Amino acid sequence: MRPFRNLAADVPASFVVFLVAVPLSMGIALASGAPIVSGLIAAAVGGLLVGVLGGAPLQVSGPAAGLAVLVYELVQRHGWPALGAIVVGGGLVQVALGLARVARGALAVAPAVVHGMLAGIGLQIALAQLHVLLGGDPQSSAVRNVIELPRQIAGLHGAATLLGLTTMAIVVLWPLLAWRPFKRVPAALVGVAVATTLGVVFRLEVPRVELPQDVTSAIHLPTLPTDLGSFALSVATVAFVASAESLLCAVATDRLHDGPRANLDRELFAQGAGNVVSGLLGGLPITGVIVRSTANISAGARTRLSTILHGIWVIVATTLLVSVLTKIPLAALAALLVLVGAKLLDPRQFRPLTKHGELSTFLITFGGVVLINLLVGIAIGIVWTALRLLRRRSRLSVSTEERDGHVHVIAKGALTFLGVPKLTDALAKIPLGRKVDIDLDVEIVDQAAFEALHSWRENYEKLGGSVDLDHIHTEWQRGTT
Repeated sequence: MRPFRNLAADVPASFVVFLVAVPLSMGIALASGAPIVSGLIAAAVGGLLVGVLGGAPLQVSGPAAGLAVLVYELVQRHGWPALGAIVVGGGLVQVALGLARVARGALAVAPAVVHGMLAGIGLQIALAQLHVLLGGDPQSSAVRNVIELPRQIAGLHGAATLLGLTTMAIVVLWPLLAWRPFKRVPAALVGVAVATTLGVVFRLEVPRVELPQDVTSAIHLPTLPTDLGSFALSVATVAFVASAESLLCAVATDRLHDGPRANLDRELFAQGAGNVVSGLLGGLPITGVIVRSTANISAGARTRLSTILHGIWVIVATTLLVSVLTKIPLAALAALLVLVGAKLLDPRQFRPLTKHGELSTFLITFGGVVLINLLVGIAIGIVWTALRLLRRRSRLSVSTEERDGHVHVIAKGALTFLGVPKLTDALAKIPLGRKVDIDLDVEIVDQAAFEALHSWRENYEKLGGSVDLDHIHTEWQRGTT
């Protein structure tokens, strides 16, 4: 009875995920500057292959908004034919990392860097797709999108704008106003369906989705870029961002259900295999996607069958419903992406970041992603995190007080070469010939600090004083006798 019970739960859930995945996959391809069909190919591979191989059974994989900006930059730099080779290369790196069982290491990136990256991507997506929603074309950068926005608003393209705003209003209001039995119908599907129906009924002349009648015609072999140095850097970037997003999504998904916990190494291997196949077929890069995973769990999925079936439904829709999909207005997809981008900017994340002193890391990463590019933004965030960690590890407070005829020197923090000047300055002020107790309440004492302390102690005792060291490592104490 158990398999049938799971089947009864997984089949309806797979349809829910499919209905969420199709419009979002097409929209992400649009935001990536890639053919629309590439998003559907990635969704199908993410469902079928990653669904079978993955280590997080209820996680749903496919093209993600978090990679849209990166893919757009790569397409502009290398051209669309070369993207497949970059995706394949990134997938092979992920496969190797999964086999090396280092998946947990990808989670070592500071959450503030990841949140800053996603928020920066969200702002870029929202600004760019706002132009498409208004009936125009996105600009080459977030700054230019802001500068050009007033002109775009002044020259509104009536029909496209109307359909885009209608889609947005429905997506926002559907969960609030829908009759209870229909609330489980994805708001994104309802919004796109209404906009498409309006466009068809009123014969509105607006840009629409373009798909080949024969999807196999979109499959092409990857082409290596001529600049191999830039290619290698692009491969590493795709592997890093896709791995971090997938593993963080797997950890977040685990919190949403009480089933088996994710095997992160297996999941990383599966994501890599999915990217290899997606790149070979002309699809976008794949990651675990929290929106689809949440929809899957909320719809009652019990096993990985739901994810696998959703991939099958994507293939069926792409091959048999092309005439329907090509009636979807691009402005409707753009409206979905504006809302997706806005969600990535979720202001609720600021409170925990502020509480843990990570707001500066978030803002620096965010600014780098928005004002320069994704890779530089991530690099700046990681470097800033390392500098903050170094600063924390170098904090040292030294206080001196007299008690019971002794001079007590208390050092707290981290006693490294960076704190040596502060410590020796305090020790130099102690009068000669006194009994000195040095209490080291520190996390670490490096060689430079130890040698400075040992040298001062020897000199001070030669001049008639006595020094007692507390909480020094036994071997170090032995070395001072």
